[in-house]
Order: sequence, then structure tokens, then C-alpha cells
Amino acid sequence: MRPMERTFLMIKPDGVQRGLIGRIVGRLEDKGFKLVAGKFLQISDEQAKRHYAEHEGKDFFENLVGFITSGPVFAMVWEGDDIIALSRQVIGKTNVKDALPGTIRGDFSAHTPHNLIHGSDSPESAQREISNFFEEKELVEYNKTLSPWL
Repeated sequence: MRPMERTFLMIKPDGVQRGLIGRIVGRLEDKGFKLVAGKFLQISDEQAKRHYAEHEGKDFFENLVGFITSGPVFAMVWEGDDIIALSRQVIGKTNVKDALPGTIRGDFSAHTPHNLIHGSDSPESAQREISNFFEEKELVEYNKTLSPWL
């Protein structure tokens, strides 16, 4: 049996301010994903810059950092088979005009800059993002007894 894949998901300040944490987490749980860590926090400028490091030097970099540090976020680590690809399907396209109904962004977002949730796009970014927000000891290992039926 191969090890479960992990991903980093974060409900952004607009999702927190709109009171969508429970509804978003519920959708991820409904899909059968396994939550292994969660944290409500205010991101520092340093964390934000590390998080968006691949965009440094681009004209929208400062806006990204400013938005993600403008209020609290809910950072999470989820686990499951192909969780990175599947969670991105649940989240929906980055541009809300392209996000399909039934996805988090398609159902709840009205503006692309404020698109509610971030999701890692590769195993490498997931590992980098998880380590930016969580220590290894904060990731909880447990058996989800429903796993054989999902």
C-alpha cells in the first residue's frame, strides 16, 4: 500500500470573514478526505512572502501578501489518495469565472482576487507550504475507520 498523499489548504481572509470555515471543511470531509492538522492564525509578512515566493517580483506579489495578511486564515493539512488533484477539483478554478457550480469557488466566490481558499498544486508545493505553517509534531497520525469504504 502506498503512503497517503498530503496537501495544504487554507481558507483565506475572505472565507473567514464570510463565516464559511465550517461549510468549506464540511465539503472536504464529505469528499472523504482526512484532516490531519488545522490552525486558525494571523499570517505574518514573512510567512506570506514564503508562501507566495514563486510570485516574488511579479506585479501582483505585494497585493497577494497584503490580502493574505489582511485578516485571520484557517490553515489545514489534508490526506488522501490523489488529494492534491482531487482537492483542487473540489475547490474549483482560480479564476471564479471558470469555477464550475458545485465547487467551493463556483458556489461561494464572486471575485477572483478574493477566491476563498488556497490549495497546493503539486507534492513539492504541498511539502513547502505545510512546513511554512505547521511543525511535524502538529500533524496527527490516525486511522480513519471509514477509509475502506471511500
